[in-house]
This record gives sequence, C-alpha cells and structure tokens, in this order.
Amino acid sequence: MHPILTGIRLITFDLDGTLVDSVPDLAVAVDAALSDLGLAPAGEAKVRDWVGNGSRVLMARALAEAQGQPPTEDALDRGHEAFLGHYGRDPGSRTCLYPGVREALDGLRCAGYPVALVTNKPAAFIAPILAGFGLEGHFALCLGGDSLPQKKPDPAPLLHVAAHFGVAPAGCLMVGDSRHDIAAGRAAGFRTLAVPYGYNHGEPVRDSGPDGVVESLAELV
Repeated sequence: MHPILTGIRLITFDLDGTLVDSVPDLAVAVDAALSDLGLAPAGEAKVRDWVGNGSRVLMARALAEAQGQPPTEDALDRGHEAFLGHYGRDPGSRTCLYPGVREALDGLRCAGYPVALVTNKPAAFIAPILAGFGLEGHFALCLGGDSLPQKKPDPAPLLHVAAHFGVAPAGCLMVGDSRHDIAAGRAAGFRTLAVPYGYNHGEPVRDSGPDGVVESLAELV
C-alpha cells in the first residue's frame, strides 16, 4: 500500500475530476440550458475550468460568460433548473473513469478500508453515475453538495463522514483533484492526497499543498 495510507482508517474521495471525467456530460447540459435561455453555448473547454463548486455556481459562471455580466437571481434560478433537467436525463453516457480508479477502489475494498464519497455534485446524480460503472457497492457513504447545508471547501461534510464511521479526523484521508478538496481536508484535520489530472480552475493542484500527489490512484494499492 502507498505510504500515505500509514495509520489511515477511512478514505474519502471526491468524484468529478478525481474518479470520473464528467465534463463532457456537464458541458452538454450547460449548453442545452443556455440554449433554453436563448444564449450562446459555452463549450466543453470553458466548462472544464468552471467545475468544482456545485451545479448552481457552474451555471452562474456559464451565464456570466454568456451575458457578459453576473446573472440575476431569477435568471440563475431558471438556468440552474434547466441545467438540472438536462443533466438529470443523461448524467453519465459521456462520462468515463480515469485510469487506475477501478484498480484503486477494488484494492482498497479487498484491504478492508471503509470508503466514502464527498462531492459538490447534487446527490441525486451520484447513484446513476456510480451504477453506470458498477461501483455503487464500493462506497459505504455518499454525500452530495446538497446533502448538508455546507459543501467543500467547508470541512463540515468531511467531519460528518468521520463522525459517521467513528474515526478521528487524523485517521482519515481526503483524496481529490482541486484546491477545494485540499482546503476541506486540511480544515477537517484529514490527511490529503491530490491527483493532478482533474479540474482545478487551471491551477496546479500541487500549489494547494496536499500531503501527497499521485499520478494515478492505482498507486494507492
């Protein structure tokens, strides 16, 4: 096992940008929502830089780009509702697992580690995506961005997971691809591990100061 797992009793993963590349599906839904509002599409490249703070912030960024100014709350409500409808109809057909993810999750399960998922994606979309890859049985607990009042980078979701399993934060590891994951993990007292291939608003995730970085999650096992 990877040395960063020494003394670790619970592992928590981010989803988008860490386990799966979901941007192709997210971009289709964003562009469809913009079209509903009579606005020009954003395209996948821009959406890739906007992901990470939940679906409402994603649409706020898309609307601001399309309109040249921040959206009103009414426009954001309509845009977000349209996005949720489009994404909910097809949240996974273009999404793919990153290399090494299945090997890591299989290996951790065989080693007896409890594994949780904490994402800022709305909770309703978690199960369909995991089921599409046959991974729903790998996670003992899944939290979405709307499961609690707070979301990452607030440490509350991670502290909730630690308390759920009765593991002290010092015995927990947060694995993610962005500064929000690392900030949440650090604030919760978790050890942190980053992958460099995900979504971090165009910034190197190493700049966020994780305790470790792996090129592939397969390195964990």
